[in-house]
Amino acid sequence: MSDPAILQPTLEGPRIIVRPIRPEDFAELYSLACDPSVWEQHPAQNRHLEPEFRPFFDGALHSGSGFSFVDKATGLLMGSSRYGNFNPDRREIEIGWTFLGKDYWGKQFNAESKTLMINHAFTFVDTVLFWVDENNKRSQRALEKFGARRRPNLHKRAEADLKATYRMYEIHKNAFP
Repeated sequence: MSDPAILQPTLEGPRIIVRPIRPEDFAELYSLACDPSVWEQHPAQNRHLEPEFRPFFDGALHSGSGFSFVDKATGLLMGSSRYGNFNPDRREIEIGWTFLGKDYWGKQFNAESKTLMINHAFTFVDTVLFWVDENNKRSQRALEKFGARRRPNLHKRAEADLKATYRMYEIHKNAFP
């Protein structure tokens, strides 16, 4: 499924616009991502450095499913995310590669952006997956508050030079409000 209307739509909530990521978003997203605390519980803890962030950004840009989050009140970017690993046979898709600028933490912006993305995903899948580094307690707590269910066991995954152990969470269409 490569239809941009499906994997990279524009979604709008009360406070956020989730829109396709653009090349010109780099500087503004990097200004949020250059704070080391954004990545302190992530396996790519050096992603606050421009040479580490650039491939992450380029991956989102070229994925055909990457997003920038726009704060409707200010018009400023607040973070990004993307869909990945779409499996039409299993009717599953992953939401991940998400980060928010620290000023947006704890204010329900993450929940709003995830809700928009999940609701859209449920128009073509039955299960949404989240892979969270085993040490990223902040993201694990956020997903559990959100109603995601943790699958048993830890899971290994390697992407580029990043090898880590993850907890996998899932939300099923029939269990999401």
